[in-house]
Amino acid sequence: MKAVRLLCVCSMFLAVLVQSVSSSSCLASLAPQLRKDCHPDPGASEASCLSRNCCWSPWKTPGIPWCFEKVDSCSVVPEPQRIDCHPESGANEAACVNRGCHWCASENTTAPFCFYNSKEEATCSMKFPIQNRVDCHPQPGASPEVCEAKGCVWCSTTIANVPWCFYPANGPHGYTMKDAPQKTAQGWRVTLIKSDTISLFGNDISPIVMDVEFHTKDRLRFKIYDPNNKRFEVPLNIESSSNVSFEPNYDVEFINDTALQFRVVRKKTRTVLWEMTLGGLIFSNQYMQLMTSVPSTSIYGFGEHEHPSFKHDMNYVRYGMFSRDQSPVALSNLYGVHPFYMCIEKDFNAHGVLLLNSNAQDVTLSPSPSLTFRTIGGILDFYMFLGPTPENVIQQYTEAIGRPFMPPYWSLGFQLSRWGYNSIDVLEKTVERLRQYDIPHDVQYGDIDYMERQLDFTYDKANFAGLPEYIKKLKNDGMHYVIILDPFLTKDEPQGTYRPYDLGQELGIWVNNSDGITPAVGKAWPPGDSVYPDYTNPKTEEWWIQMCMEFKNILDYDGIWIIGADICGFNEETTYELCLRWMQLGAFYPFSRNHNAIGNKEQDPGVFGEEFAAISRSALRIRYLLLPYLYTLFYHSHVSGNTVVRGLMHEFTSDPQTHGIDRAFLWGPALMITPVLEEGARSVYVYFPEATWFDFYTQSVRDTIIYESDIILQETETHSSLLNRLNPFSLIIALDEHGEASGSLFWDDGDSIDSVERGEFFYVEYKYSNGALKATVIKNGYNGITPLAYSTIHILGFTSKPNVIFMNGKTIPSNRMQYNSNGCWQWYQCVGDDGNGENMAVDVEELLTMIAR
Repeated sequence: MKAVRLLCVCSMFLAVLVQSVSSSSCLASLAPQLRKDCHPDPGASEASCLSRNCCWSPWKTPGIPWCFEKVDSCSVVPEPQRIDCHPESGANEAACVNRGCHWCASENTTAPFCFYNSKEEATCSMKFPIQNRVDCHPQPGASPEVCEAKGCVWCSTTIANVPWCFYPANGPHGYTMKDAPQKTAQGWRVTLIKSDTISLFGNDISPIVMDVEFHTKDRLRFKIYDPNNKRFEVPLNIESSSNVSFEPNYDVEFINDTALQFRVVRKKTRTVLWEMTLGGLIFSNQYMQLMTSVPSTSIYGFGEHEHPSFKHDMNYVRYGMFSRDQSPVALSNLYGVHPFYMCIEKDFNAHGVLLLNSNAQDVTLSPSPSLTFRTIGGILDFYMFLGPTPENVIQQYTEAIGRPFMPPYWSLGFQLSRWGYNSIDVLEKTVERLRQYDIPHDVQYGDIDYMERQLDFTYDKANFAGLPEYIKKLKNDGMHYVIILDPFLTKDEPQGTYRPYDLGQELGIWVNNSDGITPAVGKAWPPGDSVYPDYTNPKTEEWWIQMCMEFKNILDYDGIWIIGADICGFNEETTYELCLRWMQLGAFYPFSRNHNAIGNKEQDPGVFGEEFAAISRSALRIRYLLLPYLYTLFYHSHVSGNTVVRGLMHEFTSDPQTHGIDRAFLWGPALMITPVLEEGARSVYVYFPEATWFDFYTQSVRDTIIYESDIILQETETHSSLLNRLNPFSLIIALDEHGEASGSLFWDDGDSIDSVERGEFFYVEYKYSNGALKATVIKNGYNGITPLAYSTIHILGFTSKPNVIFMNGKTIPSNRMQYNSNGCWQWYQCVGDDGNGENMAVDVEELLTMIAR
């Protein structure tokens, strides 16, 4: 059954919903002060808000309701007073809202459907379109007097987040060309000078230089910098191609019309990917700002944030980026900074852009659509990646900044952590109850409560007495132990009593103040004041390795803490249902770890009782079945930059419906997972793009998670990744409409560092076509593959029952085969011989050929 049949049903259902909605709507142009609270009682969430038929939109300013009543756009302005906001042809609701105006389809053909909020706003908007306004007073306290004293324009508006004090992007405040662009070995160089003497933020730099470098056929760099004074640049060397004769897939243009513009154009489609008016550029000593138009509103990225959605809201949303140790807060930065975005263009090509800048910065997304970048230091250093598919964009991006690390196999198992075990007794009891419920458990963590007074490279010998011996016991049981180490050390322990600080002080490895001599001092977890290792100093690397190795001789740990999503939540108390649903979802996180904060009740999957444990165990066992597939995805990520987990739009980019889906995701190209995210729900609505989909559980053609044209490896059930590696493999071959499929398997010892770089691995590619499956060994560099074999082979999507199956030239006995009416054929490996003295076992490292006739 094709997914399109289900989509027809969904389309009819959605049509009914649309017809039942009144003219009241969630106006994108509604100013925050006009929001009427629809959820004054505590506990507002998106789900509870929508259940009240209200609008949900998080807001950073305190006191502004996130859940507010819908507004009848037709009643905002009486028909006789409406001023046309879209006098040209082609007006529609989306185009109207993008202009910051109201939309009301009326039977009165003389009244405009798209109109301004007021006469004053109309006058200002017609003279200064909102999409061309550059914020002239981003800090609080703007007023007409202050604004006009800066030489800027003051124009109040009811449209949320639109600046009231601004200058036009093509205005006189920015830069113009000093001379014609000069050809360079890699591209072009343009010298820019300040247009006038007005300085919005002081200390403007002039002249400045813009270099455009053609790195590869799909990668372009353009940077703006001060040619006379060295400013900080991120110490990341992104090398251009050594092949100077490549033909780029992009054109660059400098247009010196009423204002100087810089454009990047996709050569094949002539889509303008980047259009920046340099008349709006600000480049001062401690403030830089530029605005660029983008080709569509399908924008993704700008981490690390708690974003309301995968595809960004473009309604003047601003994201600040400055790395700090901060738990998730809506619209606020978390631990890392990734000033990178991807855009899916209107013709479904994709490109990405990186701003290589590590200073405090923010980006504002506007519906025109446009992006405004602001930062307080460094240079403006942009890299563009031409794709043209979303996967290509990420591959090109990671080629530039570095490929993801290849994780050990055991780290893909379930991991358990808690800040607040507080004693080894509680830790042991927690681990034991997971074992009693037979819940898969590969990795146990120690948070800062295992330390002595939160001092790095120590452990609490009172509350965690016997911890080294207990870690050895865990490792003997096939588990691994991971510790946390914080990037700061106290400086106030008695001299000679705290070796990590004493050695660091001797080597001079601390981050220093601006004088370059005095260590910067701050307050963190340990007692007293702390200093911070400077990881750009080569001596710090030596110190770090030495400290880690010395501590490993005391506690035989296997890894050091990394950041990830905390299953069941870090802050606040979880609930039975929330934690259970999260365990089911978290079983399909790339990094599957349950973790929570001190002071909260325990939330491990063994603490809620038998039913909870059984459901969690079931979800995790599916993860463990699929570990060979997941491990292979990480190999492709490490070698080629492919995504492990990806949105549906990565595989179905030409289907616009997938662009906004963030309640379903894919493992690689083959598996779709749709979690339950609503309290009390027992079913979910799922959008299936046009393809053949197979149910993972029944392997019949229906509406769940295996996508056509893929070959997946899995293993038999275990509760440990170590035992999992000893089991035989199972092949699942999901045929597409042409009867074809492909896949691969990567395998190594699962623990060694750099096994790929050393060639110590096994890699095989599978191809099914024209009724035949062929396995081709590409790399046979790991001896540990020898004892492994295939236990079963499943082929999904046969249009008719095959008459005979040959494997490596031998006919498979009928008692080893099974075929059902859903088009699923299955082979079970013979243990021993086939009854005629022939051994039917197939080792993984053998050349496997199967032919169905």
